[in-house]
Amino acid sequence: MKLFLEIIIQTFLAFFTILFITRILGRQQVAQLTFFEYINGITFGSIAATLATDMNQNTYQHFVGLLLFGVLTGLVSYISLKKREFRKVVEGEPVLVIQDGKILENNLKKVRYSIDELSLLLRDKDVFNPEYVKYGLLEINGKLNVIKKAEKRSVTCEDLGISSNSESIPTEVIIGGQIIYENLRERKLTGKDLMNMLKPFKVNRIDEIYYSTIDENNNIYVDKYDDKIKYQIDISEDNRNI
Repeated sequence: MKLFLEIIIQTFLAFFTILFITRILGRQQVAQLTFFEYINGITFGSIAATLATDMNQNTYQHFVGLLLFGVLTGLVSYISLKKREFRKVVEGEPVLVIQDGKILENNLKKVRYSIDELSLLLRDKDVFNPEYVKYGLLEINGKLNVIKKAEKRSVTCEDLGISSNSESIPTEVIIGGQIIYENLRERKLTGKDLMNMLKPFKVNRIDEIYYSTIDENNNIYVDKYDDKIKYQIDISEDNRNI
């Protein structure tokens, strides 16, 4: 009975301590879930869970640890609001991953995103082909914001009173310099057919291509490792302040 009573007391202590601290810290823990806040929330919850269930007479130590963690979180949040440089170190910066329909592989590597993860984020924005994107910006909370090219924006053929061929979901045929032969066969194409389709892009070797897709109308999208973008935009704070 004494054991259950201790668990009840410690659980109430953990619950109301978290409630009190989160009310003081504000709503950014939920509304702006950055990488730092995600890890912070997991750790915060872990300490509280230990406080609620530990039966080794360490309640005081866990309680102090929970309070100290809350104070440090509040301190970091406060400094981040006041100091942009500090906020950039803690939370990071938005990263441009697509420019003029070209995937910026180096920027994608910096944020440790794969082409599959980028494709998923694009589909979430109703974009099935990177070629349609003027700018793709990966935010600090992991969400992707896109600005479509002018000709691909929301005016529809129905609005203009004209007919158009329906779009299809493109099939990935090259990823990271390697041909996906299974997908190629689904499009009833051979390796030779693919090389012929790549000729207009002045591709000599498959390993020059980072990503390529083909739709049901055999329209091909090609993104090379060397994008040859004349003026690549750098949106980092350091360069904006120059």
